[in-house]
Amino acid sequence: MSSKLCAVIDYGMGNLHSAHGALQTVAPDTKVVVTSDADVIRKADHVVLPGVGAIRDCMAEIRRQGIDQVVAEVRKSKPLLGICVGLQAMMERSEENGGVECMGLFPGEVKFFGNDLVENGEQLKVPHMGWNRVEQVAHPLWAGIADNSRFYFVHSYYVQAANAAQVKGRGHYGVDFAAAMGEDNVFAVQFHPEKSHNAGLALLKNFLAWDGQA
Repeated sequence: MSSKLCAVIDYGMGNLHSAHGALQTVAPDTKVVVTSDADVIRKADHVVLPGVGAIRDCMAEIRRQGIDQVVAEVRKSKPLLGICVGLQAMMERSEENGGVECMGLFPGEVKFFGNDLVENGEQLKVPHMGWNRVEQVAHPLWAGIADNSRFYFVHSYYVQAANAAQVKGRGHYGVDFAAAMGEDNVFAVQFHPEKSHNAGLALLKNFLAWDGQA
C-alpha cells in the first residue's frame, strides 16, 4: 500500500524546512514533499500553505505562480492547513502595506496591532513574539491538546474574523484575535505549530490523520 502524500506548498516565502521536518517527524509513514508543482499539490492527500514575511510579497508570488488557483481547487476536496501568513493569505484583505487583497477563503481582514498597544498600563511590543495561550473551539485538530495550551507566535498583524463561527481558536495580546480559523476541510493557524513543541506537533499529527470532516 502506497504511503499518503503531504504537499507543503513552496512559493518562495517561508521557513519550509522546519515545517517539513515537523510533519515528517509526526507521520513517518507519510511522504512529505516541499513543492511548487501544481500537479503534485493536486495529487497530495493533505496540503499545507505556510508563509512568513510581508503579505504583499506573499500574495504577489501566490498569484504569479498560480498558487491561488491551486488552493481554490484543493479547498474543495482535501484537508488544507494554513500556517502564519498562510492563514492571513486566506482572509479577504490585509491592511499591511497600505492594503492588500488576499485569497478570500474566509471573510474578514488582517489588522495591525499598532505602535501604541497597551494592556494594564504596560506597552506591549510589536511584533507579538513568543508563547501565547490559545482558547480552543471544538474541532478535530485539537484532539488530545489541552485547552489554553501555549503556542509560539511571531506576528505584527492579526486576523479579525467576520464570521465568528469560523473562529476555532482565540488568542489575546492587547486585543482579542483569531488564532485559528476553520471551515469544512480547511484549518489555519496564526502560530507556528512546528515551533510549538508537543502541542504543535500534536496538532500537525492530527492534521495528517484528519479526513477533512469538521
